Amino acid sequence: MKRRTTVIISAATALAIGGAVTQSLVGHAEPAAPAAAVAGKTSVTTVAPAAEAAPAAAAVKGLPKTMTFYADPKSGPATWVAQNAGDSRKATIKAKLSSKPSAKWFGNWSGSIRPAVNTYVSAAAKKKKTPILVAYNIPGRDACGGHSSGGTAVSEYRTWIKSFANGVGKRRALVVLEPDSLADFQCMSTADATTRTKLLSYATEQFKKSAPNAYVYLDAGNSNWASAQDMSGRLVKAGLKNVRGFSLNVSNYRTTAQENAYAAKVNAELRKRGAKAKPYVVDTSRNGNGSNGEWCNPAGRKLGAVSQVNKKPTAKTPEARLWIKTPGESDGNCGIASGTAAGVFDPQIAVSLIKGQ
Repeated sequence: MKRRTTVIISAATALAIGGAVTQSLVGHAEPAAPAAAVAGKTSVTTVAPAAEAAPAAAAVKGLPKTMTFYADPKSGPATWVAQNAGDSRKATIKAKLSSKPSAKWFGNWSGSIRPAVNTYVSAAAKKKKTPILVAYNIPGRDACGGHSSGGTAVSEYRTWIKSFANGVGKRRALVVLEPDSLADFQCMSTADATTRTKLLSYATEQFKKSAPNAYVYLDAGNSNWASAQDMSGRLVKAGLKNVRGFSLNVSNYRTTAQENAYAAKVNAELRKRGAKAKPYVVDTSRNGNGSNGEWCNPAGRKLGAVSQVNKKPTAKTPEARLWIKTPGESDGNCGIASGTAAGVFDPQIAVSLIKGQ
């Protein structure tokens, strides 16, 4: 799915990077749409009489309305802007991307994880901002996509994720836990899926114990992946009760409306299982034009709503819209960024997203 070390496309790259590694992610592969769904695009549709408008969803208690998010001064877009003062695209990328809050991804490229997380959370706290962090080191990660395959060993993951939670400590942070990890099951053996579920459950316990002020979201894929029934069961087994909620559309292009509908179905299935409905967040980094059915650097996509708390949340809307994927960073050697490896910031991808072309 998502991630490698970030490389900045620039003549100054080798000189400026100096071995530093920054966060990033790539999109993920999804299973092909069922034949019936494809056929439905060309079939005749019978229009039913208009139904009465449904009553407005009741307001719910969401995230603190004063919460604002941290913009990483060392993100891929920010680093590119700093290195390319003479590039005609600099002003646009700075105004539209590098100055905006997005998530920082942590994995096996991050070095010793506790100090890495601590340093980042501390930098955000000094600015009185909430950092958005992604834990992305589950064994066998990106089982379906393959562009960011890897992760740590099963024997090491518990120590890694415990150290991650300790790095956050008692400070405020928003954490997305292991993107795609519960949606990838069709690309895994039953035994590996069972092991992963146990690891995720352990992870949720560590955040509950060691990072009590963190808002943690177990990733639940997106509306075009696992069924709501399957996903609800996976979430329950993976320790959803221990965390704030679940995340949707990470590194993908589905519209917020599509994810809202899916979230409602997931929550309905959770209630059927005797679990509580949970709040959710949506990755809006690249969903401004929705999906065209492709996931790897597709053309014509557009930036979505910038990272922000929903100040009037309901049970049918996300409590935050977030840039979890850093816009402009490649999904892999594919699409409009052929020749650009996963995790590489490419100014042409960035400008394409800004213009929606």
